[in-house]
Amino acid sequence: MYADCDDLASAHKLFDQVQQPNVFAWTAVLAFYSRHGLYEECVGGYYKLRSLGVLPDGYVFPKVLRACGQLLCLESGMLVHKDVIVCGCELNLEVSNSLIDMYARCWDVKAARQVFDEMLERHLLSWNLMISGYVGNGLLEMAVAFLYYMRLDGFEPDTVTWNMIMDAYCLMGRCDEAWEIFEENREPNIVSWTTLISGYSRIGEHEKSLWIFKDMLNRSMLLPDLGCLSSALASCRHLGALTSGKEIHGYGIKIITGHAFYSSAGAALLTMYSKCGRSQEARNVFELMDKSDVVTWNAMILCFVDLGLGHLALECLGKMQRLGIRNDQTTLSTVLPVCDFKSGQPVHSYVIKCGFDSVVLVCNALIHMYSKCGHIESSYSIFTIMVNRDLISWNTMIGGFAMHGIGQVALQLLPKMVSSGLCPNSLTFTSALSACNHSGLVEEGLKLFHSISNDFGLAPRMEHYACVVDMLARAGRLEDALNFIHEMPLEPNKRIWGALLAACQECQNVNIGKVAAEHLICLEPEHAGHYITLSNIYARVGRWDDAVRVRKQMEGRGLTKQSGESWIERGS
Repeated sequence: MYADCDDLASAHKLFDQVQQPNVFAWTAVLAFYSRHGLYEECVGGYYKLRSLGVLPDGYVFPKVLRACGQLLCLESGMLVHKDVIVCGCELNLEVSNSLIDMYARCWDVKAARQVFDEMLERHLLSWNLMISGYVGNGLLEMAVAFLYYMRLDGFEPDTVTWNMIMDAYCLMGRCDEAWEIFEENREPNIVSWTTLISGYSRIGEHEKSLWIFKDMLNRSMLLPDLGCLSSALASCRHLGALTSGKEIHGYGIKIITGHAFYSSAGAALLTMYSKCGRSQEARNVFELMDKSDVVTWNAMILCFVDLGLGHLALECLGKMQRLGIRNDQTTLSTVLPVCDFKSGQPVHSYVIKCGFDSVVLVCNALIHMYSKCGHIESSYSIFTIMVNRDLISWNTMIGGFAMHGIGQVALQLLPKMVSSGLCPNSLTFTSALSACNHSGLVEEGLKLFHSISNDFGLAPRMEHYACVVDMLARAGRLEDALNFIHEMPLEPNKRIWGALLAACQECQNVNIGKVAAEHLICLEPEHAGHYITLSNIYARVGRWDDAVRVRKQMEGRGLTKQSGESWIERGS
């Protein structure tokens, strides 16, 4: 009774007076430990129970197995599993479910599946635990496949099932398929919405992420939780959507108490303000956050990164260490992108020392750091030994090869990525097309561009068209580039016409250069550079009258060419 009423002191006092407590007394105490997160005490109590010769039953095992799972203590969990078999409880539904959960949490999904397969009776929870185990262990395709097997066995998914399948699709970068699952769910909850919002944000679809957040507020009666608000703020940060971010800030402190809001969403809020250049607002948020929490410092490091103050980000990392605040994987993955090769190597050594060298987030940051510093071999070495890779891992590696002009190798990664179960996204194709562009692989690039819609069912974006135009123009195929622009379903922007104009200046192609320049002047009539480039093209081929005419047109608009400046003083 005392344990059930959460009065542990009275329960312990009474328990200690019992000379030989039976299994019922132990069950009450162990249940209290498990319920209140005292997992080490729970496992320790179980060992004492066994040492006293008390035989556990089907009520004890779930409590202890939960504690083993939370502690990630596979060895203790396996010992309890042996006792389960000795006591004849292996066919108990609740015990079997607890074993599945324990093994999955301890990264032994194979043992979890074996328990599942040996069950004579299953419940919807059994299926959900198995799907959760696959998702948690990165076996995302298996999680999705299990939905099919579950239905074959006569079980219909509930909201929990749908949410996990959505999460699997989002983690694979297949957020549109997650959206289809969402539409099939008749009773989406806040987790359903948050999974979609964070999923699209994770793959860089920030406009869609923010649109879904606003749609949730308009369509449902659900109040966003802290996770949902943090995901929406992350999208605001990437979009530079200060107004939306401030609205979410106001909404958050209205529905959630200030301390709870800033403890959880403060990091996303701080980095949103810093990304938008609002350093004072960022500082105000920092002052309201818990300075003993590593999340606060991680946000501050990212704040310095956003402001281009990499040296302060590294100083912040050092200050954390001096204050005894333990770095986590987010700390290291945030600071690595601002490291040069000299400062990055000791951070890499620290990563290995802390045991973070198998963490996907940190490995992705290391790949980026070494690629940026010109050490593509080190990047690829890290990539090849990664046990699990996410969409960002592949995109970063493809982007690294593109940066170094190694187009063929970048293209070879695409089919390997698809065969791993991940679907390329917009950024993947931008990086791969850039690789083709910088490696002169024009035909391969055109084939890749057409595969975006033909093979992957995606609509090419402006940046993909820009890559192709630049690729054709750099190869001297100006007529093909112009025809490609005319066939675009999107209205060409200044980047596309600018790429064509630059190539025309290099190749001295007056006719196409004139077309490109006229479109640029129409888009940016106050930009003197477009007039000057066209005038120079005319001058190079001896069409002086046209060159003068364009210069006069520029001057008639009151535009002038900016004078160049030098840092070298005369006489120095």
